[in-house]
Amino acid sequence: MSLAGPMIDLRRFADREHLLLASYAMHSSDTAGRIHPEEPHAYRGPYGRDRDRILHSSAFRRLSGKMQVFTGEMGTYHRTRLTHTFEVASVARTLARVLRLNEDLTEALALMHDIGHPPFGHCGEDVLSECMRSVGGFSHNQFALTIVQELEQRYHAFRGLNLSQETLAGQDTRAHKAEAAVGIAPLLEVQIVDAADSIAYDAHDIDDALQMGLLSIDALSELAIVRRTLQRVREKAGQLPVGPLRQLLVHELIDLQVGDLLHVSIERLQNIEGLSADAACQAGIRVGHSPTMASERAELESFLFEAVYRHARLMPVREAAADRVHTLFAALRRNPERLPMRFRRRLEHKPKERVVGEYLAGMTDRFCDQQFLVLQQSKNGPLSDW
Repeated sequence: MSLAGPMIDLRRFADREHLLLASYAMHSSDTAGRIHPEEPHAYRGPYGRDRDRILHSSAFRRLSGKMQVFTGEMGTYHRTRLTHTFEVASVARTLARVLRLNEDLTEALALMHDIGHPPFGHCGEDVLSECMRSVGGFSHNQFALTIVQELEQRYHAFRGLNLSQETLAGQDTRAHKAEAAVGIAPLLEVQIVDAADSIAYDAHDIDDALQMGLLSIDALSELAIVRRTLQRVREKAGQLPVGPLRQLLVHELIDLQVGDLLHVSIERLQNIEGLSADAACQAGIRVGHSPTMASERAELESFLFEAVYRHARLMPVREAAADRVHTLFAALRRNPERLPMRFRRRLEHKPKERVVGEYLAGMTDRFCDQQFLVLQQSKNGPLSDW
């Protein structure tokens, strides 16, 4: 009889996780399950199923029609919410693999993290927050939970996607970041997705802004993190024209931040092997950047806020988009009978402002423009459902 114990079968996800994951990773065998119990799948773990349900959802596909920062009127090169989401998932999977965390859960959280964003980027969110002040405002992170728990219609037995408790809890952490920043820590998988999101959008907003001529390499060179990154680029490739330099700058900027986070996090985690995921949370274990990198990233984000997100070329476009969302919200609040039937039914148990906001938040940029025109051209009949 073998002394090695039960035979390991790598076709079973639980056996693969036992071999590959750290003790402090979220193991599928420890899941709290789903609100609506389901039989286990033959060859996919619970978080792999969550990932696939999110990937095949209508809300996920609509991310292709939602711009990250810039609108479609400003070109086609720049990121949409969908391309950004894939980039976040890529960075997050790298972090998870090196830190021996649960890649399936990490990817599910990454794919889900932006599905609650309204049309027209942060401009749309600002408008909805103002219009919905009487019902607590609007949070795209909270709305993502509404989508996956109530609005997605893929199963006859229940509303929503019936995701695992850990995936839902991870998104809830994003909706309550201030509370999650102290005391009991979120799952490490949740933490690295948040880090990957920040790393990806900073680097890629620089890429988009440079490509569109909103920023110059010289202006960026005033920032410590960019100077460090450019030094690495020139050590590897020498002097380059602006186009290749921009692309290598973005690549190295991501690599620099990922490398710093991994270096710091590996050091923090090496002494907690043996702790479970829950014990690591209870102990307040958190991953993050070095103090130097954290300071340089804060400088970068402050610069981007002023130099890009408030750029003079963006403001008229943002204001026009804001006006369309404002007009639609006010009209539907006055005439809720113009909501699609699915949302009119939600008026039976939700405040009118909340339901109107949900309808608008699910729209793509183009669909919002189309419904605005319908509203202007017709005084009767419901608008289209998305």
